[in-house]
Amino acid sequence: MMRVLIACEFSGIVRDAFLACGHDAISCDLLPTEKPGPHLQCDVRDVDLSRYDLMVAHPPCTHLAVSGARWMSGKDEQIRVPLEFVRWLMDAPVPRICVENPVSLIGSRIRPCDQLIHPWQFGHNEEKQTCLWLKNLPLLRPTNVVDGREQRIWRLSPSQDRWKERSRTFSGIAAAMATQWSVSIQSYWQEVS
Repeated sequence: MMRVLIACEFSGIVRDAFLACGHDAISCDLLPTEKPGPHLQCDVRDVDLSRYDLMVAHPPCTHLAVSGARWMSGKDEQIRVPLEFVRWLMDAPVPRICVENPVSLIGSRIRPCDQLIHPWQFGHNEEKQTCLWLKNLPLLRPTNVVDGREQRIWRLSPSQDRWKERSRTFSGIAAAMATQWSVSIQSYWQEVS
């Protein structure tokens, strides 16, 4: 059993996938959780990270995603602060880390991503390029490649909560993270013991 922190997650989707695999998982976000379950409503920088074996982090992408590049001119401070937060997450004292974000400035200003995935590789008929920056974790293997790919997320109508819908992790990706990384870490510990 691993102790897993899901940083910057209000939906509970990734947290619940790790809980379903028998791990001690908790989400953390400035917002309350949408689903009942273990959740810290606070800034992740105020959490004792040394307690965790794995952190999956979903930093806000509002000022980082290249989809909003045309709006970035003259917003150096609004870009600098989130990039510093991402660097903090990547350097956190946790043995295994995944930072997840869409194609963004992280890849050009910090380092290229380790893996680019889509929901259609994990049982959802949608396109949404998602980058993973990994520390001591293997690449995710597709679990259920499907046809009929749509760009539903990209085409969402403007609304007050549009950002919430766009930021939710697809359940198939969450399940792949929980199952594949659980097996990988168990195999590692069996080899070194």
